[in-house]
Amino acid sequence: MIRPAQIADAARDEQFMHQALDLARQGMGLASPNPYVGAVIVDAQGSIAGKGVYTYEGVKHAEVLALEAAGNSARGGTLYINLEPHSHHGRTPPCTDALIAAGIHRVVASIPDPNPKVSGQGFEKLRAAGIHVEVGRLETEARRLNESFARYIRHGVPLVTLKAAMTLDGKIAPPPTAAFNREAGTPPGGWITGEAARAHVHEQRHENDAILVGIGTILSDDPLLTDRSGHPRRRPLLRVVLDSQLRLPLGSRLVQSVANAGTGEKDVLVFSSSGEEKKKKELEACGIRIEELPVTPSSPRPDIHAVLRRLGELDTTSVMVEGGATVNGTALASSAVDKVFLYYAPKILACNGSTPFASGTDFLEIYDAPQVKHLQLHRFEEDFAVEGYLRNPYDD
Repeated sequence: MIRPAQIADAARDEQFMHQALDLARQGMGLASPNPYVGAVIVDAQGSIAGKGVYTYEGVKHAEVLALEAAGNSARGGTLYINLEPHSHHGRTPPCTDALIAAGIHRVVASIPDPNPKVSGQGFEKLRAAGIHVEVGRLETEARRLNESFARYIRHGVPLVTLKAAMTLDGKIAPPPTAAFNREAGTPPGGWITGEAARAHVHEQRHENDAILVGIGTILSDDPLLTDRSGHPRRRPLLRVVLDSQLRLPLGSRLVQSVANAGTGEKDVLVFSSSGEEKKKKELEACGIRIEELPVTPSSPRPDIHAVLRRLGELDTTSVMVEGGATVNGTALASSAVDKVFLYYAPKILACNGSTPFASGTDFLEIYDAPQVKHLQLHRFEEDFAVEGYLRNPYDD
């Protein structure tokens, strides 16, 4: 029989773990390529004694920052943390040693470290020192928060989210008859979704290390592909373009945003398979980074998996694909997509020549179609979005 005191204890643990997760989220844009971690230390009397948030530039881990804030009040207290404390030497000494030395009595954690090389070792070390360890509090939320780190640390590639905004009948653009309006900043044919949904897209961009499009999107929409959320980030959003023939216009807003930035970080990376040497030198003179990747026998375009492996080598833990129909179709057909975030506007664009969400010939039967699981629905005023997974980022 569950006693009222047990229910109260569980509710208190959940409350403090929610605070740890909220702290961890403050590291978005600031912690990559490492995980988001927040820590709360509660003293023996049940009051919060210290808090910590991990940021890459700050170096110190969240639990160490919380210990420093708590001081002697940490002795006999409880640590609430969304991720297993690490027990190995990296950029910092093991956090488990600091917790043991501080006299922490109990550790409540959400999930083990997704890194299979060290997962569970921190918990083992704490238990061996006599610290009571509980794992699993708010596990689902914690796993979602660090899903990009899990994908990256397990496979060396970023988590791929396929994002698109479309009408109810699955169209992402009207027929290509209108030109980009530079002064108004709107794409050809106008915006499909409303302001609330478009603002959320920038929140999504902020949560990612990179954004990826095909050259077709650049030629038709002339986008900037920037993070305009207003939130701080350690590294600029890496803007990635798949451009096999180097057709990227020198006068495009993307190129000019780099050329006009002076000596700042080069945050546009173009993957090509060929192209004129003169054009390559012109783009590079503007600050554009260009890398050539081998093509597959069946396609003249750079292989999407080679692109993702290269992005992983650049410590990119997450990438949002905002391409057109061809890129979307290729990404889905190659099984490169981990999750989708699809925005829908209550509009029907029943017009010949309108652009579908994805195009290709790889899924000819219903049973061939990718299955999206663990769906969540989101509402943005009159628009809504479907979020779901094609692959579990924590799977090996």
